[in-house]
This record gives sequence, C-alpha cells and structure tokens, in this order.
Amino acid sequence: MFTAGILFPGGTDIAPDAETPPRDDEPCIFFEELEPSVVTARRIRKYPPRPKGNTEWRKHYKLVYNFNAVYAYALVGSDMMAQVDSTIAAGGLKKSLRNKYIKDVERELFRIFEKDIWNMTISQGFLLTRLVDRECGMSAYDIIATYEGAFAAGFWSAVGKMFSQDLKSRYDPKEKDRITEKLVHAWNNGTFDDIYYEIFWEDPVHPYIPTRRLSSSPRQK
Repeated sequence: MFTAGILFPGGTDIAPDAETPPRDDEPCIFFEELEPSVVTARRIRKYPPRPKGNTEWRKHYKLVYNFNAVYAYALVGSDMMAQVDSTIAAGGLKKSLRNKYIKDVERELFRIFEKDIWNMTISQGFLLTRLVDRECGMSAYDIIATYEGAFAAGFWSAVGKMFSQDLKSRYDPKEKDRITEKLVHAWNNGTFDDIYYEIFWEDPVHPYIPTRRLSSSPRQK
C-alpha cells in the first residue's frame, strides 16, 4: 500500500546547507513581532545551543529539516488508514471486494502522493515510516502485511534491509526516537516553527496536501 511506495524515494540523501554554528557564548537577541491585535515575543538565535561535536550538530538540524518535510504525510496517512478501516468494517466486505477496494485505495494514494514521495530522500522516507508507526500504531511491515499480504511485506522488508531500513522496527519515543518525539510535541503545541526558525533563520514551508480523505469506495460487485 502507501507505505511500500515510500521505501526508496528517488532523491539524494544530502543534508541542508548550514553555516558554521556560532560560539556557545554568542548572545541571543529578542525582539517583538507585531501581528493584528497580537503581540508576541520571539527568541531569535539562528542556532540552538551547539551539541558536542559537529556530527551531532549536523544530525540535529538534518532531523528538524526532514521532520518538517514528512510529518504532515504521517498525519494524513493515519487519517486515511482510519477511513479505510472504518469503510471495510462498516461494509462487511467479502475478501474479493475488500481486495478490489484496497487496490482502488492504493491507486488513489499513488495518484495523490507519488510525486511528493519520489522527491523525498532516503532518510526522509525512513523517518516517514517511523512517524507512520507512531501515528497508526503499526510498523511499516505490519501495515503492508495487513493490506497487501504477508508475501508483499516479506519482500519489501528484505529489500528495505538492503538499504539499512528495518521495516519491522518499531517507533521508540523513549530511546531511539526520543528527539523525534520532542519534535512531535513541539508540532502539537505550536512551537515547532520557532525551533525551525532558530536553526535556519526562515519559516518552514510545510508540505501542501490537497486532501485528507479518500474518494475511493467499495465496489458493489
């Protein structure tokens, strides 16, 4: 289904450019930004406190950049999966009609998202699989197995390992994905854009997603 298509996007896996971070003792500047009927204070520093080692710093700003590029797709993917599950449950579909419906959904998903997916880098595609797991409560492997069958899941899992992507790996908010989890909370409480601005000194451009609902419906026979 949709997850299978994000395994091997066509872009290159290059981190966004960034200048050399300032010294840790560089002062932060505050200014007030006026909006209609609203006054907000915004803390301006092009870079957050510099982590130890340049490698860690690059991982940090690359994660923020990639998160902005893919998280919206994980959210809409979760909504669409819930819609598909609800439709299947409500319709009491026989296996043949269920399979036809799943194929129609798959074609619609690729029509909506194929261009965006293939423009993602490998690391963005991998991050998206983990965020889909967070939002849907299923690993990429389990999603493929549920909607496409065990053979398809096994095939994509084997291919994924060739590119160091374990599709059975689960989202881990306390350890492996703890920084990503912090970005999720920042997104939800409205502070993610400020985090992005502090690193790149420009507001993030969020992906444009034309719809959050599928138009596909089960065939009558």
